[in-house]
Amino acid sequence: MHGMHGRMDLKESVKIALKRYDTGDLFSNLPTMPKASVLIPLFVRGQELHVLMTLRSPQLKSNAGEVCFPGGKSDPEDQDEVDTALREAKEEVGLPPEQVEVVCKLFPIINKRGLLVTPVVAFIEESFEPQPNPDEVSEVFTVPLDFFRQEAAHSAYPVPGIQGPVHSFLYPDPSTGRQQHIWGLTALLAILVATLGLEKKPEFTVGFDLENPLPFFQRSIDHRLSKL
Repeated sequence: MHGMHGRMDLKESVKIALKRYDTGDLFSNLPTMPKASVLIPLFVRGQELHVLMTLRSPQLKSNAGEVCFPGGKSDPEDQDEVDTALREAKEEVGLPPEQVEVVCKLFPIINKRGLLVTPVVAFIEESFEPQPNPDEVSEVFTVPLDFFRQEAAHSAYPVPGIQGPVHSFLYPDPSTGRQQHIWGLTALLAILVATLGLEKKPEFTVGFDLENPLPFFQRSIDHRLSKL
């Protein structure tokens, strides 16, 4: 996907690639676990895919000061996981739901607080101007998606009780000159979307099989359910 192809092709090819992994209702009948969703907002800039991320406000109760995707716990009013992701993105960064093109839901992942987190991958317009809610978000920044396949800024380390390595990246944000530390669940999701969407393996080892990533994520859910 370079040179000759227009930006339409890049976006369309990524959408086609990611839709193959849409989980649909596969996980809707899991035992009632507390649920959350994150929105993974992609956009095309200069014939390259980028992803929007947030730095959580330092005064939040959980994950304070960490890099995340927009998202949070589901509300009783939310119709489904997609609804949760869109509502949270509107609250946190002022993203109007009608400007979001949802592509797919990926496999839910259990985070360190025992929430079942469903990643919702979507496209937004390059022209979107974030309006961060300062109570929740201290900064919004974007990263080229391909960054999350590169060995250069990546490290991984084992953590007891967690399946597969914990991934970590340092991203030097050219717009602010600051290093953003992206790690844990957020880094895993970024690697997953980069790998599946760009259809290229990362330069480092990941715990899942590119051809069939589902078993890795299903195992971690099964492992968790066996302890309930």
